[in-house]
Amino acid sequence: MSTERVNPPELSAPTGFSHAVVAAGSRVVFLAGQTALDTDGKVTGDTLPEQFEQALGNLLTALRAAGGTPADLARVTVYATDVAAYRAHAGRLGRIWRDLAGRHYPAMAVVEVVRLWDEQAMVELDGFAVLP
Repeated sequence: MSTERVNPPELSAPTGFSHAVVAAGSRVVFLAGQTALDTDGKVTGDTLPEQFEQALGNLLTALRAAGGTPADLARVTVYATDVAAYRAHAGRLGRIWRDLAGRHYPAMAVVEVVRLWDEQAMVELDGFAVLP
């Protein structure tokens, strides 16, 4: 896959995301929403950063199982039950992202939702990747 991260100077400088990603490849992988579920289907983590780390790890596990890498991510949407808390933890969440996925930032959005499928879940991530 080839990707081009597009961040025009006419827009504010992105932090932890890219304004646009142009991807060329032969396979598109659509990744289902992932929360902080463990292998037993139980939500783990008492804090937003703990849940974010597990949810991102789950998303990347699904991506790797489909033959992709974090650099192949073209788009990720984060659904949070409390955007103010998400912003308050942004620095830590960014470090978690870099530790697990590196610095190849996809196009991203954070959306506040009333609740997620599992009531204990604070965050869910979905997205898609373009593979060679």
